Parts: sequence; C-alpha cells; structure tokens
Amino acid sequence: MSIGQLPPAMLARATASRLRGRVHFLKNCIGDVYQGPHEEFVVFRKMVLDPTEAQPEKPGAVFTVRFHFAKFSVKANKRLSLIPAPFIAAQPGFRSKAWMLGRDTVMFQGVYEWDSVEDAEAYWTSFPMSLMKRRAVPGSVWHEIVPR
Repeated sequence: MSIGQLPPAMLARATASRLRGRVHFLKNCIGDVYQGPHEEFVVFRKMVLDPTEAQPEKPGAVFTVRFHFAKFSVKANKRLSLIPAPFIAAQPGFRSKAWMLGRDTVMFQGVYEWDSVEDAEAYWTSFPMSLMKRRAVPGSVWHEIVPR
C-alpha cells in the first residue's frame, strides 16, 4: 500500500476536498428507486465529488456492490455507513456513490461512478472496501463493474 493510500493520507485528502466545497451530499435523490435484477433498491444517501480539471468530463465506469451486514440493525448500519465516506471520496477517480437498501431483502447496495474501469477495479481492494467486506455476511458480497 502506498503512502497516499494509508488512512491518514486519505482522510487529509477527503478533508481538503470537503473544505474546497467539492464534496456534496445530495438530498433531492433520497427515496429514488433503482430497479435491480431481482428487487427494487431505495436510495437513502448520495455523495458526489466535483471533478477536477484533470479528470474526464464524464465518469467512465459504474461499480455496483451488494451485501448483507453481519451485525446491527438496518438503522444502525445506515448510520455506520457514513464512517467510510471520507475514505471513499479520497479514492483516485471517485465521482459519486449512492447508498441504497433493498425493499424486500434489506440488502445494502452501493452504486459508484468512477473516472475509469481501472479506478473501479482498484476500489475492490481498497481500504474502505475491505472495511465493508469485513462487516458483511460471508458469501453475501456481490460486485460488478460496467464501462460507460
């Protein structure tokens, strides 16, 4: 892991982005419904990071992950899901994340936008993703990367 990927460095990068006004938590999409292959997911939070001039105009990949948390109530896990937000925003190529909950199964789903497929692939082995994998029910984690 490079120095730039250590949690203190990521937290510093995320804080700088927040202070520059680049990080936004959108409220107008709360309650939006996303039709998954087997169930509907409802958005309960969305974070967007304004791109820099060095980034492409539009995201180049979508990363979707679904899983069940192993412990705590849905309400508690919704709150706890804010903890990794700064570490997610600090990932290279990050553009946005929508946090969702399945209507029928209460499965959690994250839908992310990335600058490139390579950025999305790198996220799969990142610090914030490893936190989520440790909190998930073994065998419940599914992910997909789709180029745009």
